[in-house]
Amino acid sequence: MKKQQICILGSTGSIGTQALDVIARHSDRYEVYCLTANNSVEKLAEQARRFNPACVVIANEERYDRLTDLLSDKPDIKVYAGADALSQVVESDAIDVVIASMVGFAGLVPTIQAIKARKKIALANKETLVVAGELMLNLVRQYHVDLLPVDSEHSAIFQCLVGEDMNEVERILLTCSGGPFRLHSLDQLATVTAADALRHPTWDMGAKITIDSATLMNKGFEVMEAKWLFGVPAEKIQVLIHPQSVVHSGVEFKDGAVKAQLGVPDMRLPIQYALSYPQRLSLQGDKIDLFKTQTLEFYEPDMDKFKCLALAYEAIRRGGNMPCILNAANEVVNAAFRRGACTFLGMADIIEQTMREATFDNNPDLDVYLQTDQEARNIASKILNKNN
Repeated sequence: MKKQQICILGSTGSIGTQALDVIARHSDRYEVYCLTANNSVEKLAEQARRFNPACVVIANEERYDRLTDLLSDKPDIKVYAGADALSQVVESDAIDVVIASMVGFAGLVPTIQAIKARKKIALANKETLVVAGELMLNLVRQYHVDLLPVDSEHSAIFQCLVGEDMNEVERILLTCSGGPFRLHSLDQLATVTAADALRHPTWDMGAKITIDSATLMNKGFEVMEAKWLFGVPAEKIQVLIHPQSVVHSGVEFKDGAVKAQLGVPDMRLPIQYALSYPQRLSLQGDKIDLFKTQTLEFYEPDMDKFKCLALAYEAIRRGGNMPCILNAANEVVNAAFRRGACTFLGMADIIEQTMREATFDNNPDLDVYLQTDQEARNIASKILNKNN
């Protein structure tokens, strides 16, 4: 059996490192062709030494010399740098699968190039569909590409829909742990810190996504993802707070039947399923014990406390480039909160103001998305600086 050649966009992040673990456990099936990172040059070099890919790419060109030095004794590994290199490397004829796990807007263009190169896409970069869902799905259809979700929730929905008729779907049930502040009051939320927010009760994720989970913006993004991935309008996607994180999501059908996917919170499962579909491979690790799972709780999210989720639904309703505006503003305030330059509740206020001030375009193309992203970032940054 020929090994599938894998390119991981964002190999040093949480998804990337767990994807490498899956690849290592199934080395008879998968082989690393390319690894990429933004800034984490030492970790990228360490991964390259272990997996010996054909090439590595560091997006930050200022780190190129350092990466070259670290791999100076590995002449067979080609070293590239820059955003253009990220977009070009995915076009290699040797690559079978691209795991798109870069965080944020930066993952959009490389993923588009991978689709145009007709690669199978294992999508973990939610911002790609948030910002340009319609464009992305049109390209997937145009180039006849397999696009498989890596997010645990969307993988769960996908698994529940295998063999089903989409016309018989009544609702998508999108679960959410509720994050570390589920039981906090508004007064308490006013004083929480980034350190508090980074203590997620269930999942081990990167800092940016963990903050987005605390604000529930991450769940708003996932509503957008589900809308595009499964062709279901937002009003048929229900968010359920589920603190135990055992039910990863589900589907309700017209006859009232509900299918759900359950499991321990282990991101390796959806990563592996995206790589192996339609097969299922063995996966070492903890398995769910239903005898110990005594309680499964579900609650409605509080849109007043978690305004970011409400803003995400508003962006979906307006359409056009509004989700792009939402995402850009969120990336600015998320980073600001992590460095102590914005309050937890202030993030939603700045995003909302940016949505009011940024130029709206009802029918955007890629150039408009790129311009919108920059404009919204500038607006959010100005509001942030003014507030400070």
